Amino acid sequence: MDMSMGANMFQTPNMALARIYWYLVAAVVALFVAVRAVNYYDSSIRLRTSASASYAYPTKPRTPFLQSWATATAVAREITYPQFFVSVPYLSWLTPPPAGRLIILLVYWAVILGFMCAGAIVHDVNFYERIGFRNAWVTVTQLPLLYLLAGKTSVIASLTGTSHERLNWMHRWIARTMFVTASVHGWHFYTEYRKAGLASYFFEVMPMGKYGIAAWGLLLWSFVVGVAPIRHLCYEVFVIQHIATACLLLWAVHKHVPSYAEYNVWFAVAALGFDRVVRFLMLVFQNIKLATPDRARCKGGRRIGHDAQVRAVGDDIAIVTIKDVHFTWRAGQHLYLWIPALGPLEHHPYTIACAHVLPETCVCNSVQLVVRKHGGFSKRLHDRAAKDQAAAKKTTLTAFVTGPFGEPARWDIYETLVLISASTGASFTLPILESVLQAAADDTRGGKKKAICTKRIDFLLSAKKGDEIGYYVGRLHELLDKAKTVGIELSVSIAVTRDKSPLVGMAPSAQSHNVPQSGLSDSYSSSSSVDKTAKVATTTITPGEQSSACCMATPDAEKTAAGLRKVASNDSHVQQLATRPDIAAFVRNAVETTGGETSVVVCGGKSLVARTRNCVAQLSDERAVHKGTGAQGIHLHVEEYGF
Repeated sequence: MDMSMGANMFQTPNMALARIYWYLVAAVVALFVAVRAVNYYDSSIRLRTSASASYAYPTKPRTPFLQSWATATAVAREITYPQFFVSVPYLSWLTPPPAGRLIILLVYWAVILGFMCAGAIVHDVNFYERIGFRNAWVTVTQLPLLYLLAGKTSVIASLTGTSHERLNWMHRWIARTMFVTASVHGWHFYTEYRKAGLASYFFEVMPMGKYGIAAWGLLLWSFVVGVAPIRHLCYEVFVIQHIATACLLLWAVHKHVPSYAEYNVWFAVAALGFDRVVRFLMLVFQNIKLATPDRARCKGGRRIGHDAQVRAVGDDIAIVTIKDVHFTWRAGQHLYLWIPALGPLEHHPYTIACAHVLPETCVCNSVQLVVRKHGGFSKRLHDRAAKDQAAAKKTTLTAFVTGPFGEPARWDIYETLVLISASTGASFTLPILESVLQAAADDTRGGKKKAICTKRIDFLLSAKKGDEIGYYVGRLHELLDKAKTVGIELSVSIAVTRDKSPLVGMAPSAQSHNVPQSGLSDSYSSSSSVDKTAKVATTTITPGEQSSACCMATPDAEKTAAGLRKVASNDSHVQQLATRPDIAAFVRNAVETTGGETSVVVCGGKSLVARTRNCVAQLSDERAVHKGTGAQGIHLHVEEYGF
């Protein structure tokens, strides 16, 4: 059986389909670039309108084009936001992607299925060979996109303005799709040889087959170990083996495919190599200084790496302060942390938990990370800090950072911000609050109106234990007072749902089981009875008290407690929640009291994220946003726990 003759017979139509595939990829990327451009134009109009003070609600669309765009955006949001959550214990990992991702995935599968079958299902003597070659092309054509979507410095992410981690889900599903098409490819060729009575001589007559089996086995391995429960068993090991598997897959495919299809392999190699080179250069430039640091000006400055101060807070949280970094970042971005003393080969991503260049910092520029103890690196980090604290020692380690990564939205183009987080999810939402207040404060010093649309911010933080969020209380200490200074209405709600001990730094008089005079009280009281024993704390801070700066490893407990004891517990900007927060009521209250567009930002686990998604979609549909009722848009940004 002459394989080269069969390949030549089917090569032309198969290569044509491969070109169509990449035309479609380019068209989709171009569509997202166009959407990004229109949204940028819309944002600039809002900011100019806000600066001119000519309209009460600068976030409302002013032109027919922008009104039509707002309507289309609202419809797309209502379709794509909802998500079904699997609430069965230990099976929440089976929760499907949100509706928007499911739609994209179904469209992708429809295209792939069309390529697999179009013009190939002809029941003649070449049936099995034709299907085999077709699916070989369908599989190898997807290979470059698989690696393009895997990179931290993805070109696609840069063009579309999307964070690389928000594309990673598609990377996983493309790998699973390739496993299916590769299985169809191999099965049809094997069946053809079996029907010809040559099954026992399969690898003799088709030497490249053994490499094909190896590539298929690597895809199967990645599929199995990539399932969430297995991946979470030891994530550090998963990452190392995943990198090795990715390199072995390229080698096996290169050995398997004919020369005229090798360009797909080299395309994938280029994508992988580009990402690794850029990340290595970032590591070098951000951690090696040619000039000797001026230690008199920058405490903690080092020629190689950075000083990282670590402090354990409670049983599960470690605060890491990385000193003297020389790059800028935006609220919502993250970096990769490498501490050789605790993990020689481990590079872990963490959200930057403070806004850039906060006043009163003790070094040139400090990055602060909040690390929850799970296992592996995070456990070793917390245990080291706790051990040193018990011995009255300060934990200072040499750290290396790479980043920042991510393409967060612009937060000050919405009239109202609703920031919802669970426990350490505040590491994402609190810098957003800080950055918006800082932007407004910078402008007031110049005596001119800042191009900022935000007038109101509602901040909700929920946690099981008080020691998980005591650090954030210290930060909110300053921000509540700062919001009054810059003229932004800030409402803060904090609920500790299980721990009966007082919140760190909270005076007893500031705690209550009673819900104050608020429109949210009835809704909150109707929450699940699971958390009826919730402990609640207010967070209003006396003006003039200064919280710890971003460079500090943790808030000064005595100063925080002293400030909090002066709190007036009946402050109208503070909600005292007696049960687990009702997310729908919290969002509705903010949306119905604003005249412009609202942005809801949520960071937490699958349950919290799914509830927020569904309530935002339902509220948008109920209010007929941008459909002639006068109701303005509701934007949603989601950051979900996961690794």
